[in-house]
Amino acid sequence: MSVTPDAALSPSAGRRFRAYTTKHLDELTARAGLDADERLAVQAVAQVLPFRVNSYVVDELIDWDAAPDDPIYRLVFPQADMLPSGDVARIADLLRSGASRKELNEAANHIRATLNPHPAGQMDLNVPKVGNEEPVPGVQHKYKETVLFFPKQGQTCHAYCTYCFRWAQFVGDADLKFASSDIDQLVEYVRSHPEVTSVLFTGGDPMIMGEGVISRYIEPLLEIEHLEAIRIGTKALAYWPQRFVTDPDADDTLRLFEKVVASGKNLAFMAHFSHPNEMKPELVQEAVRRIRSTGAVIRTQAPLIRTINDDPAVWESMWRTHLRHGMVPYYMFVERDTGPQDYFAVPLAEAYEIFRDAYQRVSGLARTVRGPSMSATPGKVCVDGVTEVAGEKVFVLHFIQARDPELVGRPFFAKYDEKAAWLFDLKPAFGATHFPWENAPVGSADGLVDPTRL
Repeated sequence: MSVTPDAALSPSAGRRFRAYTTKHLDELTARAGLDADERLAVQAVAQVLPFRVNSYVVDELIDWDAAPDDPIYRLVFPQADMLPSGDVARIADLLRSGASRKELNEAANHIRATLNPHPAGQMDLNVPKVGNEEPVPGVQHKYKETVLFFPKQGQTCHAYCTYCFRWAQFVGDADLKFASSDIDQLVEYVRSHPEVTSVLFTGGDPMIMGEGVISRYIEPLLEIEHLEAIRIGTKALAYWPQRFVTDPDADDTLRLFEKVVASGKNLAFMAHFSHPNEMKPELVQEAVRRIRSTGAVIRTQAPLIRTINDDPAVWESMWRTHLRHGMVPYYMFVERDTGPQDYFAVPLAEAYEIFRDAYQRVSGLARTVRGPSMSATPGKVCVDGVTEVAGEKVFVLHFIQARDPELVGRPFFAKYDEKAAWLFDLKPAFGATHFPWENAPVGSADGLVDPTRL
């Protein structure tokens, strides 16, 4: 499965990885045409939220003639209005006055604490405990069938998305970071839980790791009989496809994928694509072809992000392109309630219309996609539609997955609210006092109202 770098694939196909961080930000934003004050404001935001990009994204994906409005530019570069203006001004003043790193960190940490760094109970509700009630490091077990593992060496990315709900992993605060390198503990936990049928490697990005490291995590799991699938959540196809084509360990990585498939496990490559432009380079198309040749299944997913992909034509193009290259459209997510959610979020009513308009323009082969879906504390909630029942306009929703398995597949209703952007913005419909996952007030109904009886 060896390959010789082909200059025709991309001018940067054979180059070594080069990262750009905050120290390069002023130069890069000047290239986008920002003036000095605008660049300082962007620098201020980057003190709070992480920034990292690489030469492939800069040279191959961003249309600099269209920057700063280019969607890939907005996908990776901080925007001055992503945070409240008062917070941005405070950090900008510190930068302007030459404040110490300690002063900047203290101000940044104060702002981060207001941004819900670990949404949906990640640090408390999702972390399993064993034996003497000690938490299992680097493991989350929210749904009984699936264990998430955060390998220590995979807690960064080839580039950071501005909307990333895992931004707290990348800001250098040990109290916010979630990771482990204890392979034996992971294997023992999965062995002792026969209900677990899949392990999802996540981050960060597991594909930032070299083959020699990632194989040490994956290979021991292949001996566990009740484990059916290995999942890898990654943005590497979009941000560094060289990882699977021209990097020194590209062939070894693909042989590892083949080994997973040969063991009888399903290898699900959970690829994050946020915009059709990420699929344009021939290099990424070759990377997709090579991964699929191992027997791995590539499923594609992304959140709906204001100013980047909040257009049904964008999603239609993405799903069609993914299908054409043999990938399976899987999820449209709703931007999670963390970080600069207010900046990126699309109201649920609008999200549903964008999803429906795109969904009706593609063939049945692309209608494997689900959404818009919220990964909230009680589970993955899908907005199925907006309708009127007994004179009340409502959202129709259901659980795709749930912390309580009894909720999976059960429809429920919420009052229509054109401004609601997240599950917890909604109120129960038809006079119900609570939603199905909430504790019922004394003397109340169970919250599951049959609208056909109204």
